[in-house]
Amino acid sequence: MRRQVVAPPTGWLAPFRGWIPAPQPSPGQPSPHTTEPPLTPARRRIVRSGLSLTGAAFAAVFYCLSFTPSLLPRDWSLQGVVAGITAAMGYALGATLGALFRRGWRQPTARTVRIAWSVLFAVVPLLVVVFLWLGTRWQRDLRIRLGMPPAEEHDVARTVGVSLLTFGLLLLIARLLRLSTHGCAWLFRQFVPPPAAWCAGSVVVALLAYGAVDSLLITQMFSIADRSAAVVNSGTGDGVRVPESPLRSGGPRSLVSWDSLGRQGRAFVAGVPTGEQLTAFAGRPALEPIRLYAGLSSAYTVEERAALVVREMERTGAFDRAVVAIITPTGTGWVDSKVPRSLEYMYAGDTALVSMQYSYLPSFFAFLGDRSEVVDAADALIGAVRERWAAMPVGERPRLLLFGESLGTYGMEKTFGTPQGLVDGADGALLLGPTFANPAHRALTEGRAEGSPVWDPDYPGLAVEFADDAAELRTLTGARPKVVYLQNATDPVVWWSWDLLWKQPEWLSGRRAPDVTPDMHWYPGITFWQITCDLVFSNKVPTGHGHVYKSETVDGWATIAPPPGWTTADSLRLRALLDG
Repeated sequence: MRRQVVAPPTGWLAPFRGWIPAPQPSPGQPSPHTTEPPLTPARRRIVRSGLSLTGAAFAAVFYCLSFTPSLLPRDWSLQGVVAGITAAMGYALGATLGALFRRGWRQPTARTVRIAWSVLFAVVPLLVVVFLWLGTRWQRDLRIRLGMPPAEEHDVARTVGVSLLTFGLLLLIARLLRLSTHGCAWLFRQFVPPPAAWCAGSVVVALLAYGAVDSLLITQMFSIADRSAAVVNSGTGDGVRVPESPLRSGGPRSLVSWDSLGRQGRAFVAGVPTGEQLTAFAGRPALEPIRLYAGLSSAYTVEERAALVVREMERTGAFDRAVVAIITPTGTGWVDSKVPRSLEYMYAGDTALVSMQYSYLPSFFAFLGDRSEVVDAADALIGAVRERWAAMPVGERPRLLLFGESLGTYGMEKTFGTPQGLVDGADGALLLGPTFANPAHRALTEGRAEGSPVWDPDYPGLAVEFADDAAELRTLTGARPKVVYLQNATDPVVWWSWDLLWKQPEWLSGRRAPDVTPDMHWYPGITFWQITCDLVFSNKVPTGHGHVYKSETVDGWATIAPPPGWTTADSLRLRALLDG
């Protein structure tokens, strides 16, 4: 039976004739439209190959959904990239489903295709305008909810431009890969049957593409990050000076050289409050705090670095202080300055704070690269200090505290293994922004009391307290917890997981945290992608949101290990001082 020949789009659809595929004539039948010179197969597939109808439909839907809110607000550039990539994901899904339908069912008629394209071109612009307006409103409300200034009104135009550029670039790459597959299949057809040729061509192109991405993108990205981090690690921050006190690593009589501390270690030991500042806050004479640190180049192995820190503690008399705190830093070795300063102000300098570097890469790269580094470092340092501490008479031991933030919490949890081990491991432990991979955090969350929300769970029978708002720690009653988790309800580091691809998370069902917008909903694949993008700017929001904790540590320490006579008014006064 002869197939009907249909002219390409005319009338108001004529400008899109290069994008809308017209049905082709039957084999051997000449095309009635030969006014233009014939295109080569390669040029036709890249330049004039029409868009997939189902792909375009899915791309439009995904594009609109990309403007729905997530945990954190997005600036115009990130939103443009997110929208473009999301639309490309939708196009790929729709084109695949359309191809499977046509092969497994039947070809739609030319009239059906024309009507569908007409409906698409009529509906999509209106739908996009509506979601651009809604997206602007959602982002404005989310910024207000998090205490951020509103975005500029004209940012929406820049967002659209970036999104179209991103989508076009990804579509071009996809078509180049398809063309490569066609070329490989044509070569293999000289030797094997067509099905085997297509299979072989697809495998070859897939392997080559994977190799290119792995070697040219991922490997180079890690290499560049490694070199950049190494350069940064060798530098020294503005205002950071070699300490003149022997109570700090890198200072006089220290067993650790200043140069070996690394950038973050130098900042850690140099950022001690002055005696006058501590005395003024405490209202009584203060001691000079002890801060000790070992950098990556302070010793060859992680065990040697941990032993070096303990020797430094012996040298400085750290075990004679009221408090000894072991801090597991983030990937670069960074310790938020407000964490140690809060303890030093609370105890009027009667403290010894120790830490150790395990990487100079940011936490994101350290987490993806080799998580065993933070586990080995936490296990070595905590084990070495606890061994020396446990050998002291019970009545003469200082209060032993543990602290971890972000990737540091992962190392701490892996060191103790279980929630009970974490409770029994020290006199108190404060964990900020635990990662989704933390084993003890996951066990506690899954075993929480019935009816308690996942973002603020209750765990009866164990001295553990969760808080999504540090202020709620001031109103606790009953026995004092030994372990406190501070996890902002909008922290993507806490809530990211692979399950987001196919499963609605518990933190989006039922009662929500106050700073999670009610306009946020779960969409398969899209929500996962949005939360992944939130990770990029999780530190660019005010304290108490995203992955920013800072002075909230005051309430954490006051809950776990307050000094004698400490009050809520003291906590508020100290937070105001640290934030000032």
